[in-house]
Amino acid sequence: MMSGMSGGSRAADLTFVKLGGSLITDKSEAYTARFDVIDRLAAEVREALDAEPGRRVLLGHGSGSFGHWAAEPYATQAGVRTEAEWRGYAEVAAAAARLNRLVTDAFLKARVPTLSFQPSASVVCHDGAVKHLNLRPIREALAHGLVPLIYGDVALDDIRGGTIASTEDLFVYLADALRPSRILLLSRVPGVLDDDSEVVPMITPDSYAGWRHALSGSDGVDVTGGMLDKVAQMIDLVGRHPDARVQIMTGCEPGLLTRALLGKDEDAGTLISG
Repeated sequence: MMSGMSGGSRAADLTFVKLGGSLITDKSEAYTARFDVIDRLAAEVREALDAEPGRRVLLGHGSGSFGHWAAEPYATQAGVRTEAEWRGYAEVAAAAARLNRLVTDAFLKARVPTLSFQPSASVVCHDGAVKHLNLRPIREALAHGLVPLIYGDVALDDIRGGTIASTEDLFVYLADALRPSRILLLSRVPGVLDDDSEVVPMITPDSYAGWRHALSGSDGVDVTGGMLDKVAQMIDLVGRHPDARVQIMTGCEPGLLTRALLGKDEDAGTLISG
């Protein structure tokens, strides 16, 4: 196991990348993947890895029109207690896994050595917050040059019975252990937008309160909180790790993901930093 992955020390070449559910699926249509977008993003990650073979990437993706549409009728995020809700829990897990299989296959086809990790198999939450995730397999994957892939999924919860762990929930937990230098959150919008639909260039823990009013929910069905929740979690993360940089940016511009992974276009989208 590489020493750079041990607890507490930062892996300077590790970047977390989230492919938003609204980016890789059509959230207005149930169970509709955007295959062309997924294939393009996979090729862009491959291009970055070819340019810098030592770079390490951990991928995550939202569940978009798969998990969110399955979860909404059961209010899975709020808790799982009745027989019907547990049946819904299983349906949500299956829907999220179907999208994950599509993403995994696309990245493997693009020669990105992707290893998928099913969160519901190891994550335990406490009242909606991730309390435990088995880190050793992810650390081993990174140490052997693989690209771990996680995704929004159901999880057991010792207060709610069951809940949904979003990709951001998982990133926040993993960041405390793996200490990435950067986190790239890709969606269909160019960044966090203000009241005039202009991109907010930077948000810090000090300025966050002033921007809360501009943060609205995502288009389509989103059971995990939309943009407000995403920004709040990243503000909390950089508050604990001030040297980490988070970029909320578009995944619709061809080539931008490659450039961002290579440390270029660092002003693209909205920067969240301490």
